[in-house]
Amino acid sequence: MEHTTNITLLWPLLFYGFAVILLVGGMLGVSYFLGERHNEKATSQPFESGVIPTGSARLHFPIHFYVVAMFFVVFDLEAVFVFTWAISIRETGWPGYIIILVFIAELLILLFYLWKIGAMDFGPNTKAILKAYHKKTKTN
Repeated sequence: MEHTTNITLLWPLLFYGFAVILLVGGMLGVSYFLGERHNEKATSQPFESGVIPTGSARLHFPIHFYVVAMFFVVFDLEAVFVFTWAISIRETGWPGYIIILVFIAELLILLFYLWKIGAMDFGPNTKAILKAYHKKTKTN
């Protein structure tokens, strides 16, 4: 009897999976037959959907772009965790509230640490510029 119950609960999942595969296959088939065909020379080159390349795609970006991306991921995940906690606040009660306070405190400590070590300084180093300026004016 337990075997039939498992199969009975499994058929909606199998039906859903089959429907997804059928829908994706249908969309790919329709786009293949109805899609535009381009015969330009630049279309076969792997660069920005047919735009003719003007130089190398290997550009050097400053490290600040990657740091900003990592900060975004860390703090975006924090927002997901806080939102999940906010949805389940009634179920978690006071223990959940204390845990989220500890979590937010850890993130604030992390943010303060990153600020103190200069990881959030993306512009020019104004202290070094002012120091060099004052050094130059004293010698003149």
